[in-house]
Amino acid sequence: MSETPKKRATSLRQSERWNASFLSTLGRFTALIVVFLFFAILVEGGKFYSPRNLENILRQSAVYATASLGMTMVIIAAGIDLSIGSIIALSLVTVAWILDYHYLVPTADGGMETVYLIRVYPVVLPWIALLAGIGVGTLAGFVNGVTIVRLRLVPFIVTLGTMGIFRGLAKGLAEEKDIYPHEDTWLTQLMDPTLTSQDVHWRMWILPPGVWILIATAIFAAVLLRYTRLGRYMYAIGSNEETARLCGVPVGRVKVVTYTLAGFFGGLAGLMQFSFIGGIGQPTSAVAYELFVIAAVVIGGGSLMGGQGSILGSVIGALIITILYMGGQQMGWPKWVQEAVIGVIIIAAVVIDRLRQQKTG
Repeated sequence: MSETPKKRATSLRQSERWNASFLSTLGRFTALIVVFLFFAILVEGGKFYSPRNLENILRQSAVYATASLGMTMVIIAAGIDLSIGSIIALSLVTVAWILDYHYLVPTADGGMETVYLIRVYPVVLPWIALLAGIGVGTLAGFVNGVTIVRLRLVPFIVTLGTMGIFRGLAKGLAEEKDIYPHEDTWLTQLMDPTLTSQDVHWRMWILPPGVWILIATAIFAAVLLRYTRLGRYMYAIGSNEETARLCGVPVGRVKVVTYTLAGFFGGLAGLMQFSFIGGIGQPTSAVAYELFVIAAVVIGGGSLMGGQGSILGSVIGALIITILYMGGQQMGWPKWVQEAVIGVIIIAAVVIDRLRQQKTG
């Protein structure tokens, strides 16, 4: 039986979308290669493509990319989350605070002895810290979502406010100083180098455990966006919120879940950042990370107007941002130049997106 004209038209549209998506992804891969080759050629002594530097790029980009998974969903749903850097800081401070928790007990000679909880529960406490770090991030995302939906406020304003609130909570929990856990745990090793490690058993991981966690969660996020009703609802809301509501999409609930997921991934990124900076609870960590995370999503094809974006594109964007940042450092660029370059790239990506929207519109 021959295909009906309607089926042929549907098949043609699906083929066109697949071709456009493939070409778009190919273009971003090409941009990634070009940026990498640019610094590989200009950085003296071949340092940029040394195994240690390549591993450092993966480790740093894993933090940005993990946070960008949730940001991708938020931007697809036509939202924004400026509090992601503060969520990362609050998560890692929570982890460090639990691992460093201690109390005083009286001794037989009338003195006082400090008891560290990690020594009493060396197996259980790291797991409690992990769950607490992710839980705090998830709760922060939930607060963002509920505030936006219930109060009907603009996401930009809400998350700008919670950016300060969550950062303040991180500083308050840490008493405005860095927290140094009394003992190292496996949480401290999540982002430790593997390829350049002297430990043969550690090298068997090939990549740092945190990078494997990123790969697993990226696959989960991609499947959620592409093959679940929730993912389709996110795209529908971002494309046209009023139409989505008229079609029966529970817009409010989807937005709350979207921001909650962003908080979950922010909490996970906080665990990675905790390990990446050496297992320290630094409340001033991840400042301006929202800039890098949003840039990763936009460079990866996400539209700030909503309705567009992909997990693979955001991960590629995170790699590009990291290469630009680390390449600029190794070439001796001042920090303000690095930040200015990233800002220009964000504006250029938005302009290109706007031109693409006008062309397709």
